[in-house]
Amino acid sequence: MNYILFDGPSRNNLLPFTYTRPVAEIRIGILTIREKWEMFLGTTTTTITEEYLSEKYPMVELENNVLINASYLPTDELVDMIKNLEENQAIFKDEDVIAFYTKDAQEDIDFDSYEAIEYDGDAIKVEHTWDIFSKNGEAIQQDFDLITEGRTSQPLSSTNNVLGAHNVFLEEGAVVEFATLNASKGPIYIGKDAEIMEGALIRGPLAMCEHSIVKMGSKIYGPTTVGPYCKLGGEVHSSVLFGYSNKGHEGFLGNSVLGEWCNLGADTNTSNLKNNYAEVRIWDYDSESFARTGLQFCGLMMGDHSKCGINTMFNTGTVVGVSANIFGSGYPRNFIPSFSWGGAAGFTTYLTKKAFEVTEIVMTRRELEFTDADKAILEHVFEISKKFRRD
Repeated sequence: MNYILFDGPSRNNLLPFTYTRPVAEIRIGILTIREKWEMFLGTTTTTITEEYLSEKYPMVELENNVLINASYLPTDELVDMIKNLEENQAIFKDEDVIAFYTKDAQEDIDFDSYEAIEYDGDAIKVEHTWDIFSKNGEAIQQDFDLITEGRTSQPLSSTNNVLGAHNVFLEEGAVVEFATLNASKGPIYIGKDAEIMEGALIRGPLAMCEHSIVKMGSKIYGPTTVGPYCKLGGEVHSSVLFGYSNKGHEGFLGNSVLGEWCNLGADTNTSNLKNNYAEVRIWDYDSESFARTGLQFCGLMMGDHSKCGINTMFNTGTVVGVSANIFGSGYPRNFIPSFSWGGAAGFTTYLTKKAFEVTEIVMTRRELEFTDADKAILEHVFEISKKFRRD
């Protein structure tokens, strides 16, 4: 069977992260949503997404296909139902389509003609940007159980102070010395060639992906995910870094999500609680206004390739788009459009020529190519985000 992950109606709720990736490429827990589905299904998947993303994330359609809503994370029960789908059958949860069977000859899908199968089990749904950090603890536990089942951790050095050692798993090449690890409240997963430096204080759940680093003296409160090739320092609480992003210095990051290739300057601080303890509202791209989150704690949502200078201060519930460059004293406004350059004193447009120069340098340092497909995606984001910029 050919399995295809589709974005679903939640895509716009997950901007700015889905400006540059399909929903399936969002990281929550240890793995991306795609990686979870592929492990459960035992096969590769492709993607139905926005046309401008399809060169980098193509869709492969065969004679018989099952389409899966990438907003949902897999469970054993759900995967069994999906594997047993037959022609003209679809799985629903309430009004949501989770998965359906289709043949390549079908031009239109009419669910009124399908047999509806109701899924009444539990499943994590990633519907809003804040779900990425607020549901991350449960996702870390699920991924930890999936990845470590039947396997033995690499030995943990006796130099460490450890609570709940049975809940700590080190992959090959992981380095942890003279750190304090408390896995009594949730698992601590340390990926291949990742490092926790001496003096770090870690309280799980924590997911460290391959080649990630937690720096000396850091204080990390779970649930937190440190994506591949990320560096983390200072104080961090309930946050997710997708990959190749750095918060390497002192300062606080809480209840936040950073995309890929982000960098927070030294002593950057994010507010995750309003002074009046009120519900946090954050920018909604669809309504072009600030929407309720239902949360008391919500920090920074920062899209790919965005960066800020030293001593930057972010208000509660700030949304930063793609390829923004933020600097200067004072609090910048709590919605910063893609390709913005400036800070509290005001913003101008960060032209793609200048932005791409930085992107190429940053990616080359990691021995990765800034491809024509990457450039085309960012150029498209520049165009569709114009209406939000005020020069």
